[in-house]
Amino acid sequence: MPEPTTSQGFAQPGGERLPMPRSEAMNDAQRAAAQALIDGPRKGVYGPFLPLLRSPDLMERVARIGEYLRFESTLDARVRELSICAVARHVGNQFEWVMHAPLARKAGVAAAAVEALRVGARPQPLAADEQAALDFTQELLRTNGVSDPTYAAAREALGEQGVVELASLAGYFAMVCWVMNVARTPAQAGATEPGLDAFPA
Repeated sequence: MPEPTTSQGFAQPGGERLPMPRSEAMNDAQRAAAQALIDGPRKGVYGPFLPLLRSPDLMERVARIGEYLRFESTLDARVRELSICAVARHVGNQFEWVMHAPLARKAGVAAAAVEALRVGARPQPLAADEQAALDFTQELLRTNGVSDPTYAAAREALGEQGVVELASLAGYFAMVCWVMNVARTPAQAGATEPGLDAFPA
């Protein structure tokens, strides 16, 4: 029997608003968009693509951007996964947290740092490039921009292309998290990663 699904959000669960449509209810464009995801690196339709399937042209464009940011970006996997976790924590999105926290650890981010981020504490220990990327991501999410010192540290650690890709990564994952928050898309069934708790405790 699969593990209980982690519900989206911290209030009483109200049920998933935009689940996977039934096959017979989908139009040709939706079927084609779903098949493209299945045939691509994601190998399935899940997460933000469940609600996005209501707009298949948008879903295809979002998927292409996400494929670059997740699978082809110049950012090191540690930096990328830590930053995705920071976005998921900031917007309280269970799906992306449960998916990317284990990927962050697998990529080499310290388990203690991932857990600290999960509960709202200062993540440590972090490598220098991880710290620069986290500071950049959290400041961007908090203030909608970054200060000169934060920018300079990120540029030194990641280069100009890396800074642009990091800002785009944060924006992309904030967008798909918002879509899932609206849709109440739960974490994948069977996931064993602890979900996010509301904070402060």
